[in-house]
Amino acid sequence: MTSPSSPLTVEDDPRWAAIVARDSRADGQFVYGVKTTGVYCRPSSSARLPKPHNVVFFDNAEQAEAAGFRPSKRATSDQTEAATQHAALVAAACRQIEAAEELPSLAALAESAGLSTFHFHRVFKAVTGLTPKGYAIAHRSRRVRQNLVASPTVTDALYDAGFNSNSRFYEAADHVLGMTPTHYRAGGENVDIRFAVGQCSLGAILVAQSERGVCAILLGDDPDALVRNLQDQFRRANLIGADQQFEQLIAQVVGFIEAPALGLDLPLDVRGTAFQERVWQALREIPLGSTASYADIAQRIGQPKAVRAVAQACGANSLAVAIPCHRVVRSDGNLSGYRWGVERKRQLLERERRP
Repeated sequence: MTSPSSPLTVEDDPRWAAIVARDSRADGQFVYGVKTTGVYCRPSSSARLPKPHNVVFFDNAEQAEAAGFRPSKRATSDQTEAATQHAALVAAACRQIEAAEELPSLAALAESAGLSTFHFHRVFKAVTGLTPKGYAIAHRSRRVRQNLVASPTVTDALYDAGFNSNSRFYEAADHVLGMTPTHYRAGGENVDIRFAVGQCSLGAILVAQSERGVCAILLGDDPDALVRNLQDQFRRANLIGADQQFEQLIAQVVGFIEAPALGLDLPLDVRGTAFQERVWQALREIPLGSTASYADIAQRIGQPKAVRAVAQACGANSLAVAIPCHRVVRSDGNLSGYRWGVERKRQLLERERRP
């Protein structure tokens, strides 16, 4: 007769082995609480190792806190250190992606970072605002744009950008460029862009839309200057004045400017370098009525020393209010330069903070 098996203990759980090894690859997969202290920690925590019978496992911090546990002071320190480590790991992964002819697999990137595939994907997106694949597409987008201007032929440009076949490039061209490579090379020639100029409480406003989405929202004092700005941006596109249906779009944007609480949910045609797109994505994650510093944004995208480059990316944004660069301020809280004027920035922030 077979004797009944003994009940499993904490030490039999593979998660305990990760705690003993302080394995950072397990971070993000679970946390553990210590019954005697009432605190919870990440698997890689440098805190003193608890006795197994005092340990309880949770899937995440939210579950631990719901059960009455609190983060330890050591956990807070660990989180700061982990954030720094994650930023460095993601920066290295970005360089690996940029240097590769073919996008490395997620497993290969995670292995290089010393993290599990799941945790690496989660950390990369938290730091950059993009998935590894999304970052690779944005980086390739920048290379394609540069090469189409500098290379003698479209074929040379696509191979220099890392596409090893014409078919693969043309499959991705609309996402990468917003138009065919030939049209992009020709400055948007024969691409239809509809636009309208109107008035709002902040002055003149121009809204333009390609087939992919809204590609420009410009603010200023002189409507003619806004149109010239659009012409410079799409120097050979077919700029088409708005019809009555398009007027509804500009009314929607104006409505958001006057009452930000209404929200603005529009398809956007975002065109920028890999770095700019990471910054712009981080800007879109700043909640309504809140602000962040240029240094905060640099930290969020994993490049804490790139504060000046973040400011330049904000200045290059052509989608006012839709990509809210007005929510970025100096570290001391003071308003800094704004492409459409500091006073407009002040008014936008005041409206967003109204109850």
